[in-house]
Amino acid sequence: MSNNYYDGDLDKFLRNLFGNKNKGKKNAKVNKKGPDDKKIIRTAKPPMEPRKFIKPAIILTAIVAVIVIFISNVYVVKENEFKIVRQFGEVVKYQDKPGLYVKIPFIQSVTTLPKNLMIYDMSSEEINTLDKKRIIIDNYAVWRVTDPKALITNARSLVNAEARMEEFIYSVLRTELGQINYDEIINDENSGRGSLSDKITKNVNELLKKDNYGIEVVDVRIRRTDLPEENEESVYKRMISDRESIAQKYLSEGDAEKNRIEANTDRQVEEMISTAKKEAALIIAEGEAEAAKIYNEAFSKDPEFYELYRTLESYKKTIGDDTVIIIPQDSPYAKLLSGYTENR
Repeated sequence: MSNNYYDGDLDKFLRNLFGNKNKGKKNAKVNKKGPDDKKIIRTAKPPMEPRKFIKPAIILTAIVAVIVIFISNVYVVKENEFKIVRQFGEVVKYQDKPGLYVKIPFIQSVTTLPKNLMIYDMSSEEINTLDKKRIIIDNYAVWRVTDPKALITNARSLVNAEARMEEFIYSVLRTELGQINYDEIINDENSGRGSLSDKITKNVNELLKKDNYGIEVVDVRIRRTDLPEENEESVYKRMISDRESIAQKYLSEGDAEKNRIEANTDRQVEEMISTAKKEAALIIAEGEAEAAKIYNEAFSKDPEFYELYRTLESYKKTIGDDTVIIIPQDSPYAKLLSGYTENR
């Protein structure tokens, strides 16, 4: 018997030769019985068994599904919000304390509502005042949620609650501003906006509480008041005319007050001057009397000297550089002017 394994079978030899070259030797096993005796044994790869992977895959899928469902049904409540839990559209509970909570999967849903104060900027609205003037009011409201269960039950959503609040505010605004004149609204000095805002806030809250919307209006403020464009020019002209009338009234009152003050001042000045003149005349009279007394006492001691002194004083008053006197030559006055006396 020949020792060659491929002896007489050329096709098998070539097939095994080229097949081992392309695929390697991983599927072939060589047993050596001796230095010259070689035998190649082909081994087949064991078949895959997918059934043994089905059970772990099911268990892993179930674990992942449970984790996903649990995470998707856990909700967080923050400090500044309410969480409302609804089951088939009906509110079953709400949470207002911070923390982690779990809802029932698939049949319950969670809605979030803010807990803090909110500002609602309302659209402008045209309103008629008591004196039949049209104005455009632009205002805003500060509000908050007080009962989230009532809000969701009656208003269904935050947007609907804001819409109802805006309707109530404008209704109350029309009623209150319809009882006030235009000038009282725009004039800050005579305006009752402070008390008006309180009154509007109170009335709106009564309407909201009556319908149980679960919200509260903290404050309603008028940001600005405008006139319709077609009325602005006529109102401005009327306002200018009113202001001019008021200014003219103030000017007239000022002139009257000025005249009264001037008359009182002139009267007081005249009285003061009269009193001063009277006192001056009394002082002068007293002085002249005292001077005459002194002169009499002095001149009574030498009457002739007094007569000479008086004559000389009369010369000073009557005789000047261009004085012309016509008197008899033998008069005593002429003799004195000529320097003659009776004793001479």
